[in-house]
Amino acid sequence: MYRNLFVPVDGSALSERAMVASIDLAKQLGAAITGFVVEPDAPLPTVGTQLPAYEKQTEKHIERTDTHAHKVLTHFQIKAAEAGVEFHGLHARTDGVDRAIIEQAEQSGCDMIVMVTHGRGTLGELVFGSHTKNVLARSKLPLLVLH
Repeated sequence: MYRNLFVPVDGSALSERAMVASIDLAKQLGAAITGFVVEPDAPLPTVGTQLPAYEKQTEKHIERTDTHAHKVLTHFQIKAAEAGVEFHGLHARTDGVDRAIIEQAEQSGCDMIVMVTHGRGTLGELVFGSHTKNVLARSKLPLLVLH
């Protein structure tokens, strides 16, 4: 059966639902959870940006995103520990969110991905895209989608 659930989260109210549901599922299955946060790469410099200013901006971005990822994963870890569920937290910095989710799930030896979806519909997906839909299309692992 499933022994290690991979749960990408971002700290939103919607990802809170993924945390709660995946902890409940992991408890029922006797599985562990690998929580995963993807933070965006630092923005590229614009024309006329001075190198020292860009480097400082990049350092601040890295510090801010590391702090955010740590906060989200610590919250997830506490909730899992309260339920008696083993938890491992990981984070990456990339603009390739879908690819990062799939690759990290496989590298972590996970056997199921648990994700939430906004359920925006066709127009919403056209405008905003859908990480869940892209992971479903590309991953070889089973995907549990929560709405």
